[in-house]
Amino acid sequence: MNPFRYLHASSGADGRKLGTFLGVFTPTILTILGVIMYLRFGWVVGNVGLGKTLLIVLLANGITLITALSLSAVATNTRVGVGGAYYIISRSLGLEIGAAIGLPLFLCQVVSVTLYSYGFAESLRILWPGIPVPFVAFLVILAVGWLASRGVGFALRAQLPVMALIALSLLALILGVLFGTAPEAPPAPLQSVAETVGFWTVFAVFFPAVTGIMAGLSLSGDLRDSKTSIPLGTLAAVCTGFAIYLLVPILLAAGADPVSLREDSLIWTKLAVLGPWLVLPGLWGAIFSSAVGSALAGPRTLQALAMDRLAPRWLASSDEPRGALALTIGIALTAVLLGDLNTVALVVTMFFLTVYGTINLVAALEGLSGNPSWRPRVRIHWGVPLTGAVACFAAMLLIHATAGIIAIIIELALWIFLARRERKADWGDVRRDVYEALIRWALIRLSRRPMTARNWRPHLLVFVGRVERRLDLVRFGNWFSANRGVLTVCELVPGELLDIDFEPPRRQKEMEAVLRREGLVAFGQVSVVESVERGILAVAQANGIAGIESNTVLLGWPDDPQRLVYFLRVIRKLRRLNQSFILAKLKPLAPGREGRRRTVDVWWGGLQQNGDLMLLLAYLLTRNPEWRGARIRILSLASNPLAKEQTERILRRLIPEIRIEADIDVKIKEEGYSVHKAIHAESAKADVVILGLGTPVAGDEERHAQRLRELAEGLPTCFFVNNGSLFIGELVTTTEGVGAAGVAAPASRGPGWSGTTGAHPNGTAVD
Repeated sequence: MNPFRYLHASSGADGRKLGTFLGVFTPTILTILGVIMYLRFGWVVGNVGLGKTLLIVLLANGITLITALSLSAVATNTRVGVGGAYYIISRSLGLEIGAAIGLPLFLCQVVSVTLYSYGFAESLRILWPGIPVPFVAFLVILAVGWLASRGVGFALRAQLPVMALIALSLLALILGVLFGTAPEAPPAPLQSVAETVGFWTVFAVFFPAVTGIMAGLSLSGDLRDSKTSIPLGTLAAVCTGFAIYLLVPILLAAGADPVSLREDSLIWTKLAVLGPWLVLPGLWGAIFSSAVGSALAGPRTLQALAMDRLAPRWLASSDEPRGALALTIGIALTAVLLGDLNTVALVVTMFFLTVYGTINLVAALEGLSGNPSWRPRVRIHWGVPLTGAVACFAAMLLIHATAGIIAIIIELALWIFLARRERKADWGDVRRDVYEALIRWALIRLSRRPMTARNWRPHLLVFVGRVERRLDLVRFGNWFSANRGVLTVCELVPGELLDIDFEPPRRQKEMEAVLRREGLVAFGQVSVVESVERGILAVAQANGIAGIESNTVLLGWPDDPQRLVYFLRVIRKLRRLNQSFILAKLKPLAPGREGRRRTVDVWWGGLQQNGDLMLLLAYLLTRNPEWRGARIRILSLASNPLAKEQTERILRRLIPEIRIEADIDVKIKEEGYSVHKAIHAESAKADVVILGLGTPVAGDEERHAQRLRELAEGLPTCFFVNNGSLFIGELVTTTEGVGAAGVAAPASRGPGWSGTTGAHPNGTAVD
């Protein structure tokens, strides 16, 4: 048992956990009201004017609000454990996708500590122009790390004075604009603004200001009641930030002219009461609190990754992730050496946007899937988060297409790498729900469409005693389906269900594991039956759903001669079910022949004598990489030269029409030379031989079984085919009249023959 699995749940006394205000609202609002508001809002208004600025605020906050609603829906439907965004995505879309986003998210949170620390250090140049920025950033990171190491509760309580400073700076701006000395130039709303910078460029500059809603979510494992705190705190912070972002541009536009707004990044200090003394503390507090928020979030994301064994397990060894925090601070200190972090800042924003887009996608897929377990307290129509997801990915391209593409490529590479590694997870995810919803939608519509020859696909049902001993048979079944149909492998267990000494569901999982290991795309099934003969018919009737029923039964050569008789008995009954029958006797390739071109021999008796399905199987076999380039030979025996000429003429007309490349070889049967000997002589060196199998008359199965044993004795791998489908003949031939013409009948026929044309003499069981 994984000793860390229960760390996803809240641990410790509830009294030590965080509530809505301190655990969600505070870190979220402090991340939203950051450096962009202080240093770039005036530039936005000065470039596009008040009207378009308000439009930008509406668009950007619309994306944020939709994402917050999606977060709320997911959080109120299930418990959100340690890791916040990573936890939600990995439990909804799977471990690989969650990790592909979680690993970059952690690195972004780490580098964000460095970015905010650099911003804090650079802002100090206002008072001390010659300050050494890298050294100060280094010290700020250490201070942030010390504060985070004191515990999440202590760190967040230390941010409360910062919130007061931000509120004070906003009040100073309001009072300064309303009662201070107004500028001589007319305000921006009354002026025509010359747009030197495009609308979407300005949008790209502003949008990072509203990308802070994950701050509270990242502390999900430290919340007393995440289902209540996450939606309430996040939505309250988003709405508060939205109101402030609507107010600030109006104040700036009323207090300064466009030129001043564009050129003076510290215009707040000139408009506010008491100037920089009230504004700069709020600016520094906002930057520092953002750094603390990232320092708290990063270690918890890494802790969640470690719990899922995607990071070293020692990082998940305690409730308070001190090891992860030390690693986070260490990476952040190293990132100081990068110096100019502008490009890194862009990529960081891209990764955050992919997280937001994926959260929206999770909520949309959950709503679309129709899963009964999707019962969130905050209900939204699936179209709302889907719109948010599209908007997030569009914003990535608008902000910086190159950085967005780089972020997506990195995440895709991580997903491909992780998808190739088998990782077991004991939770369900939304992918199964989506697949089931799509399957249900498709099956309903499929059932309303008539089945025609054009739509026929090989849905094979392979019966085995134990799959490990019949892998070669399953492999041929996989080749015959050729990724066009559904392959089901069924283990038949004769006996009474309550008397068997194993659990069928567990055995089915073992079968599927074997099939996956062998690279065979097939579904496993275990059926406990009264007898093999009855079991074949029962499973054949029940297998499939709504037009995806099995249409071909494949059986391997039995060790017990009597069981071969049982197999032949089911042919007539399978034909009543419109199902075909294939009996296989497999042999390994002869030594030293692996490098040569493979050969598939089809012994022709006419389209109506199973030739249609035989040709189709040969064609499907050669569509697989292992058999690509194999030579198909159509062989037939004629009783005289006239019959030989007629057969060759029909085949030369048929083969081009059905678009199968094959060599035609029709021979005249020599007097006194049995069909068995002719087939053995001609196909001794073939890799696969396909022969027709007549439908035995009731009571004549033992004689047919004896003939089959005699014929198969000297052959390589061979398949005896009985076509019970109503559609295959129409599927193979596309020219009217081709299928109706048989080959000339041989001079003599033995007893027990089915069909009237193309039957081989001497009473063999081959059509």
